[in-house]
Amino acid sequence: MRKADIEYGLIDDGDKIGVGISGGKDSSLLLYLLHLYRYLAKNTFDKHFELIGIHIDLNFGEDDMSPLIAWFDQYDLPLHLERSLIKDILERNLNKGRIECSLCSTLKKGAVIKAAKELGCNKVAFGHHADDAIETLFLNMIYGARIATFDAKMHLTREDITFIRPLIYAFESDIKRACEELVIPKIKSGCPNDGNSQRQEVKEMLHRIYHKYPVAKENFLKALHNKDQLSLLDLKMKHED
Repeated sequence: MRKADIEYGLIDDGDKIGVGISGGKDSSLLLYLLHLYRYLAKNTFDKHFELIGIHIDLNFGEDDMSPLIAWFDQYDLPLHLERSLIKDILERNLNKGRIECSLCSTLKKGAVIKAAKELGCNKVAFGHHADDAIETLFLNMIYGARIATFDAKMHLTREDITFIRPLIYAFESDIKRACEELVIPKIKSGCPNDGNSQRQEVKEMLHRIYHKYPVAKENFLKALHNKDQLSLLDLKMKHED
């Protein structure tokens, strides 16, 4: 997280950061790590910032959030709960009888932004990690014909708020192990697509690649930050001396 903050300038003095909390391991650990990072940022960089967790209830029948609320309470970390009509919207816009994951993602982000602004936040943090970035790269290549992933930091001009992803250098295996050691409660998602999506298929494909070529995992992550060595087909003719 310190490396990501230094290289991408994620956190500034005086920030109030709304952390999107899904109930899963990634976002819950993110809020806890940002809580710890406050001490390092204060003493090392003289940066002071506030935190508040934001959970959007999609109305899919998610498990009770009270165990997670109680876990955060021991660190005086507030968790704001926001009801939504996202399930109703998704069910009115099915794609071949299935919930549209991209639409759900857009609606959730919009709901988090709205709640964050109402709570006085100038930034929103999401728990997307290194594996998510690599999977997004492959999803964009397979389904979008684009070589692209998400940004570690992105300012949304229309909403006047900044997205940050402090776990961009952390792998999912490390996050899972940390959550187990800390005994962070996991809240089961009620989403009918959970574990049955295009992203899950890409995740399983990448696991097979990593099993055969262990070095690929670190190299894929390095490639995402290695713009200086990007070389793609150029439609314009190049004249070389």
